[in-house]
Amino acid sequence: MSKSNTTENDILKMVLQGTDPSWRAGATQYIALYTADPGEAGTAITSEATYTSYARVAITKATAWTDGGSSFSNAALVQFPKCTGGTNDITHFGVVTSASGAGQLLYSGALSSTLSVSNNIQPQFGAGDLVVTED
Repeated sequence: MSKSNTTENDILKMVLQGTDPSWRAGATQYIALYTADPGEAGTAITSEATYTSYARVAITKATAWTDGGSSFSNAALVQFPKCTGGTNDITHFGVVTSASGAGQLLYSGALSSTLSVSNNIQPQFGAGDLVVTED
């Protein structure tokens, strides 16, 4: 699991200079799907899924994650829209700051296995399936 370079810089500014990042106070974050690792230099749209009907899933920060001590995992089922056309092999997920477009990628990480999405497949992840850790 890695943070984007922009997020790393925001956290350093917060800890060392007391400057809150713009995304900290918002109540909502979004889960995005990726066909390749967006990488630390990536944004929310780098390698993002493109199947027809795909959309990021909104989550409420206060209740979306379960604290596991050294990691956090999704507290409930996360369901993406059902594919109505096209195909994608989903390999990564990310936590981003916007519902669409090139918002900030906060964290990204690999799925435990590739998820092949095609017509009528609805990507979903059970509670505890998406894990965020600090490296």
